[in-house]
Amino acid sequence: MNRLTRIFVFTAACLVTAAADAAVGEMHRSTTTPTAALRDASGSPRVAITVWYPATDGAIEKPLLIGPPNRPLFDSGQAAPDAPVANGRHPVVLLSHGFGGTARVMAWFGTRLADAGFIVIAVDHPGSNGLTPITRTGATWWWERAEDLKAAWTAIRQDDVIGPHLDTSRLGVAGFSAGGFAALVAAGARVDVDHFVTFCKGHPDDGVCAPQLEAPALSARDADTAMADPKVRAGLADASADHAVPGVRAAFAMAPALVQALDPASLPRMKVPVSIVVGDADTVAPAATNASVAAQAIPGAREEVLPLVTHYDFLATCQPAARQVVPQCAQANRQGAAHDAAIRQALRVFKGMTPQGVGKGTPVPPVR
Repeated sequence: MNRLTRIFVFTAACLVTAAADAAVGEMHRSTTTPTAALRDASGSPRVAITVWYPATDGAIEKPLLIGPPNRPLFDSGQAAPDAPVANGRHPVVLLSHGFGGTARVMAWFGTRLADAGFIVIAVDHPGSNGLTPITRTGATWWWERAEDLKAAWTAIRQDDVIGPHLDTSRLGVAGFSAGGFAALVAAGARVDVDHFVTFCKGHPDDGVCAPQLEAPALSARDADTAMADPKVRAGLADASADHAVPGVRAAFAMAPALVQALDPASLPRMKVPVSIVVGDADTVAPAATNASVAAQAIPGAREEVLPLVTHYDFLATCQPAARQVVPQCAQANRQGAAHDAAIRQALRVFKGMTPQGVGKGTPVPPVR
């Protein structure tokens, strides 16, 4: 072996070792919002935050399983609990889960972005997550999801451990299902509740209007009844306000739902790059009345429609036990293809974020 060959082999070995040692970390924080207590079943003002991030070399990752340890329901990747954050500043993605979901169910997405160098900040939306009872306000005040993301972003920027590692000039937002809706709102779309009510009156069998597996009693077909509830009506005045997160430079939506709850006039005015991925077998949030509506109206938006992929293929990987007891998993048969396409598109749009540029968002305000 000559000297040049030895140098090449040594360099390659070092690169492999470094790749093997690289890890993803996970930390938990919390914040509050003005409406969290009104949405949470117990009246708690708390919004739980999960952060995935590039960790220092050698951190020990552990499986992120959901369900009983001896009979897990979902595999959502792996991460090292409370590992030190890798040196430097890293671009950021805010992440919103689907209706009745959790941050942990979306960890498959968050950890893979963290492995690619991003800090991912996810929340458990009060009254709309799988850890606590779903409430009517949590299920209908969709715009508050963007406010949850905004509050989490502020809290993590102020965090002594994670804050110094944030590249605040490169901020993206992502979400699945109702979280995809939240991502669009956080990126500048405006909410029109009346538009959604009218849509469901005319299309009661559309997937977003029909009863959902997560809370069948809260069907959008009965939107008039829900909106007549004094607790629900209390928040309607704020629905059409600007809920955009300042500084967002790109948005990515997986199988976005509730697109009919967006003001159609606001979509052509969106200025950040938007990428959308959806399955052509999605009956929960059909592409024709959701993803494709947004993609066709938002300037320059990119939409990828995946063959035979369903809505629930974007959940964490269903395990054998889940296929027996979780009805959503009965519809999830192409999760690998859905996950890979989502990561590919997300990295494409988020790696294109730059501190300056046309249509790249507004400056991030200072933390006070």
